[in-house]
Amino acid sequence: MIRFILLVLFVVLFLVCSIPLLIAEYIIGKFNMDFKNRSSLAIVKWAFRGCLWITGVEITVIGEENVPKDRPVLYIGNHRSYFDILMTYIRVPRPTGYIAKKEMLRYPLLKNWMKYLHCLFLDRKDIKQGMKTILEGIEKINSGISICIFPEGTRNKVNDTFLPFHEGSFKIAEKTGCPIIPMSINNAAAIFEDHLPLIKKAHVILEYGKPVYMSEMTREEKKKAGAKVQEIIKETYYKNKELV
Repeated sequence: MIRFILLVLFVVLFLVCSIPLLIAEYIIGKFNMDFKNRSSLAIVKWAFRGCLWITGVEITVIGEENVPKDRPVLYIGNHRSYFDILMTYIRVPRPTGYIAKKEMLRYPLLKNWMKYLHCLFLDRKDIKQGMKTILEGIEKINSGISICIFPEGTRNKVNDTFLPFHEGSFKIAEKTGCPIIPMSINNAAAIFEDHLPLIKKAHVILEYGKPVYMSEMTREEKKKAGAKVQEIIKETYYKNKELV
């Protein structure tokens, strides 16, 4: 329980104390958006590292060389924990927006940082809004911002299982030609979700797969790109189970 309390205090203090930084970043963005993107990225990475340090999590990262550093990518991963976002975000080499549920907009200050980081907010009940979010993701990639999606659509609450990937997410890669980077995450729920509300030390495996290009797929394969990428993630996930 102590780790949970410390984590909540750290997050609240960061958000409150970061108000001057939010103002400064807003002003910087008016004159130099590239510098704002990089500085916001550095600030939030620092905060996320602080959160992860409090949890005591040990993260083994495999295949990071598979992530291109000279172009935006579409990250695709399995999703079991709130901490998936923190653990993957501290590894991104360039500004990256995550697709989040629209309910995150109800949290003041947090939503401001998310917007600064190019996050997109999805209404899972509105198909038209979902298509708009995909179009916004395409614009982000074309402007040099990577996008990360957990296409199961929600956190999977059952260990060692996978929910179907929503195929619409992959339109971002199809329309932009950007590489898809499969991310396999093992044991993330052991930090928090497996024993709410306690936070416990855990060993998490994060592996980045080789880039997948939809331009190399046939028309039929493109229709099932989500299933193809999920199979890659599944294979890696089960391979890494013995490492946890």
